[in-house]
Amino acid sequence: MNDIEKIPYGKINSVADMGTLVRQHRKSRQVRIKDLSDMAMISARLIGEFERGKATCQIGKVLQILKFLGLEIRIVPRGAP
Repeated sequence: MNDIEKIPYGKINSVADMGTLVRQHRKSRQVRIKDLSDMAMISARLIGEFERGKATCQIGKVLQILKFLGLEIRIVPRGAP
């Protein structure tokens, strides 16, 4: 089983869940916070805070982080398959 298969992609219940998943994904891609910071033009501090589950991170910045890591958010009705 490779690193990608071990990451619990799917339903997110909290900012902490999202941050943990994003950290695991970033590390599986061998991307350092500093490199992501440079690519996305977002402070390394904000990336670290987001990955640790800080609930007050700006959604626009979070979307930029996801974009540069090749991730996306999908909105579906609760309980939908």
